[in-house]
Amino acid sequence: MPAITLHEETPWRWRIEPTGPMRVPGIVFASTELLPDVAGDRSLEQVVNVATLPGIVGASYAMPDVHWGYGFPIGGVAATDVASGGVISPGGVGFDISCGVRLLQSPFDREAVTGSLVSVMDKLARSVPAGAGPGGVWRLSGEEELRRILTGGAVYAVERGHGTANDLERCEDGGMLRGADPEVVSERAMARGLRQVGSLGSGNHFLELQVVDRILDPTVADVLGLRAEQVCVMIHSGSRGLGHQICTDHVKIMESAMTRYGIEVPDRQLACAPVRSPEGQHYLAAMASAANFGRANRQLLAEAVRTAFRQTLGPGDLSLLYDVSHNLAKLESHSVDGQSMELCVHRKGATRALPPGHPDLPDSLAEVGQPVLVPGSMGTASYVLVGALGGEAFHSTCHGAGRTMSRTAARKRISAKALRKQLASQGIEVRAASSRGLTEEAPFSYKDVDAVVATVERAGLARPVARLVPIGVVKG
Repeated sequence: MPAITLHEETPWRWRIEPTGPMRVPGIVFASTELLPDVAGDRSLEQVVNVATLPGIVGASYAMPDVHWGYGFPIGGVAATDVASGGVISPGGVGFDISCGVRLLQSPFDREAVTGSLVSVMDKLARSVPAGAGPGGVWRLSGEEELRRILTGGAVYAVERGHGTANDLERCEDGGMLRGADPEVVSERAMARGLRQVGSLGSGNHFLELQVVDRILDPTVADVLGLRAEQVCVMIHSGSRGLGHQICTDHVKIMESAMTRYGIEVPDRQLACAPVRSPEGQHYLAAMASAANFGRANRQLLAEAVRTAFRQTLGPGDLSLLYDVSHNLAKLESHSVDGQSMELCVHRKGATRALPPGHPDLPDSLAEVGQPVLVPGSMGTASYVLVGALGGEAFHSTCHGAGRTMSRTAARKRISAKALRKQLASQGIEVRAASSRGLTEEAPFSYKDVDAVVATVERAGLARPVARLVPIGVVKG
């Protein structure tokens, strides 16, 4: 591939002009410091590759947390025009379908929790299954109950007594993505998901006790119920083995189907099919099934946290601020060059960020916009943002800090013992499923989340509301 030339449009926005088979430009939201290292990170090459997809409109976008991924970069956004043969690509969603973040707000402040922090963390570590294997809070009766989860998501979980109707109001899509069909989910995927409902998983997944460190927008914070020194719980998990298997299955299906549709892509990891083709429709239905699994998974994890809090800190309701996914493809209506279009919007490591007044928002959020939850790396800050007016990148924004170092390199740089000591010096209690998993997620292996959020704000993609810092971490 020829050298990629970035043209600076503003200090936080860069453009890659269309060349060769590119159908649209590449747009990268990043400060100079946050731009990917071309020598060690091929994510900008992936931005260019995505710009070649059939039916793509607008641009191939990259958020400031962008880094190399499977096919699409992580932190990538792309939309295709459904009516003109636009495609859907599993690589534009990723293996952890509907991986996302949920934030619970407690009635306690830092001072009230500090004396009980060790016991709270011990209880959470015992209550929340973590790691790569099976084991979940919800012991399902069999595949029929799993199918109900795949069609009903968090809605079905609440119907079974795991949470309340108030939770669903603060979930993206009301806790259930429509269009799911368990019949297109393979037996292998079903088997992998059967014993994992209500589990963190491994890798960068976590459960954190956090304290509101700084209020950045008092008006919006008041609407959301956030206050300084408030203790919150952030949960980051997804669709586990079921979602991974669905992605694996459908990449193979689409790779074999592309010739039939006359589609050529510069990278086989961009395997795709027209949205309205049988392959595209089957993937959407399977993806929605995994999305509902992910939402039910986080709903069960939230209930486990609520139980642990009651047993260690006493009475006090933990309310849901919001639950949002950052690995999805959704059919949405957007204006492109003044024309309303039905688009298939891929967000991979990117979060939907609806602005104030958007019709898809519940009444309680219409005034301020959709909450966006941006976790940092372990030991650093996380943020609550809200969608901003403008809607560039199809109402999308970043999803986290973004890796800059491989897991192997992180393991070589620090030992688990040294990392635990470092975090303890910051007043952070850590519980980890494995020493290897802990060192792989060391804070220095990620970008500066403060810089990522500042770039998002300057680019007009989202508005910061509050900054939170960890006091306890359960790692997958």
